[in-house]
Amino acid sequence: MRKLLILTLMIAPASPILAGNWTAPEGCEVFMTVQAKACRVSNHYRCAADPAGDQWRADFDQEGVFFYSRIDSEGQWVESYTLNPTVRQVLDPVRADSASFSELLASGIDTWDFGMTRDDGSASGAKGYDRLTGKTVTIDGITLQETEVDFIETDVMGNTLRRARGNEYIHPDWRLFFAGPGETDLGDGQWRPIDGSPVEFIFPGEEGFLETQPKYDCDVLSAGAMPAQTPILPASLKE
Repeated sequence: MRKLLILTLMIAPASPILAGNWTAPEGCEVFMTVQAKACRVSNHYRCAADPAGDQWRADFDQEGVFFYSRIDSEGQWVESYTLNPTVRQVLDPVRADSASFSELLASGIDTWDFGMTRDDGSASGAKGYDRLTGKTVTIDGITLQETEVDFIETDVMGNTLRRARGNEYIHPDWRLFFAGPGETDLGDGQWRPIDGSPVEFIFPGEEGFLETQPKYDCDVLSAGAMPAQTPILPASLKE
């Protein structure tokens, strides 16, 4: 039922989305809203029907919701949905090296190597690592640990689809990754700067909770800068 509700929300006719009126699917509860750079706001939520530790994220730009993603208790991406057109992407059950939030915290580095399949028939693989830099940052009163990330995504023929490198942030207790500053190559060999860092963390009862309109960098994007709808991986896969 939860997946049906999510798909219903995604394929509903496009209409203007008013600020602060988003509702999570039935049986789910939003626990945090994050306003980020690059004109994105995300609502993080948990669903009672999911395995313990699973978390969802719904991403919104100025036009509305464009991305849903689920991670497990290890911060490992499990499934996601992109819109226009609607495509579901899932983690392959057999993996060369599963992502592990626990390993990252325990040893300071976590490598990963896995495949993903989409319901449009395409498939790809992602390989890379997260490494703690030993630095911390405080954003909107929340202390986060900085990571270094480097990854490559290839198709089934081994062709590079995209690469990314840079920094991200984690919150050990929330077991969440947040995008940060870096650069990405969309398969054409050109590295482009990207920064989807969080700016505000908003909790139930606070102004801006359940917000659906992003606040930061939107004027820059409208002037022609590259959007960061899908943040630097593995944030887009693990969050």
